[in-house]
Amino acid sequence: MKFQWTWIVGLLFAVIIAVFSVINVDAVPVNYVFGTAEWPLVLVILGSALLGAAVSGIVALFRSVAGKHQVKELLKDVNAKELLIAAQQNEIAELQKQIPRKKEHVEK
Repeated sequence: MKFQWTWIVGLLFAVIIAVFSVINVDAVPVNYVFGTAEWPLVLVILGSALLGAAVSGIVALFRSVAGKHQVKELLKDVNAKELLIAAQQNEIAELQKQIPRKKEHVEK
């Protein structure tokens, strides 16, 4: 359900940006590091929105990959610790078997 709301909010945001940019069609100066150019405001708005969406998507993708890698490492760690626990439980069981034998040997 959360996924659907995300799409609905994103679509609503896109429509608002589209309407806002179509209303503002005047040419505006855009200053670059190496010069200035006149661009229609609609292109500046849409370009900025698309660039923002692309950067946001790349950051989300990076965080997702990093999270999956962390989960994989944690699962390896859990499996290693479960093996260690099993080995220690076996060792405890062996030691508990030896304790009654030692008591019988001491009593004789």
